[in-house]
Amino acid sequence: MKERFKTKKIYVGKVAIGGDAPISVQSMTFSKTTNIQETVQQINRLHFAGADIVRVAVPDVEDAHALKEIKKQVSLPIIADIHFNYKLALIVSEFVDGIRINPGNIGSKERVKEVVKACQNFNLPIRIGVNSGSLEKQFENKYGQTAEGMVASADYNIKYLEDLGFTNIKVSLKASDVPRTVEAYRKLRPMNNYPFHLGVTEAGTKFHATIKSAIGFGTLLLEGIGDTLRVSITGELEEEIKVAKAILKDSGVIKDGLNIISCPTCGRIEADLVSAVAEVEKRTAHIKAPLDVSVMGCVVNAIGEAKHADVAIAYGKGSGLVMVKGEVVAKLPENQLVDRFVAEVEKMAAQKD
Repeated sequence: MKERFKTKKIYVGKVAIGGDAPISVQSMTFSKTTNIQETVQQINRLHFAGADIVRVAVPDVEDAHALKEIKKQVSLPIIADIHFNYKLALIVSEFVDGIRINPGNIGSKERVKEVVKACQNFNLPIRIGVNSGSLEKQFENKYGQTAEGMVASADYNIKYLEDLGFTNIKVSLKASDVPRTVEAYRKLRPMNNYPFHLGVTEAGTKFHATIKSAIGFGTLLLEGIGDTLRVSITGELEEEIKVAKAILKDSGVIKDGLNIISCPTCGRIEADLVSAVAEVEKRTAHIKAPLDVSVMGCVVNAIGEAKHADVAIAYGKGSGLVMVKGEVVAKLPENQLVDRFVAEVEKMAAQKD
């Protein structure tokens, strides 16, 4: 894994992005913003799921005014998502924590200049959010909906903001497929030091979005690229946060909670491994200590995995072993193994706290 690229640190509310800040997790509400109660409920759900930042759509003036009331009722930093009507950014800049604009549909340079002026007045960051499906005509005509076109658009708009004396910037380059998304981020990364917001747009339902995000984000994170991210899943708020945190964890970016190792099911299994792993996941979900634990269904790989695990179960026929740091601490009947295993995990987690 490469060292993370050194980027400029900016702030969305009190949440730092870039520099040495942890990689933050974002999501977006899907309620009508004018439905204040529902939008507040969705933001609170995201807060309790572990989101760091939330983005809210502002398609018209009524939404802008509703967002002001929403902001009073929530604690998560809010980024206003602005398309087409730049005047909406001028309204919400007085109370939100950041602005996202799409250069492909926000309009003329003069309109962008007005948004920049408002953000300068309130010390707000701007995300230049480039989407392959809505590139400015000059870039789409020259490059098509390609990674090159996305990079050209981002670079053009970054330089325009810099010419206006504005550097409180983060950038996203999103396509609906992984190869273009990864290529665009790779190409733009050496061209500036602004923090990158990772995303795959229109990623789809839970299954497809999880696969696309895991491949795309995992690739970029392992290359040291990325400062904040959103997993886009159609209509799945908490699941977005769950998947995002799992990607960060399994790519080695964060050390948080258990890394559960379990063997693939095969004909050698001596126990109901599926149920055992599910019970272990449920009973250890509260543990935040970074531990490697192993639940193996037969002796073929169990002992080897246990040598590298903090706590392990090795199932045999009707009984099994509980091991700590590769040493056997108990040989028990099958129905007692999970209880002892969980006890050992909780004991070790307490020692790390």
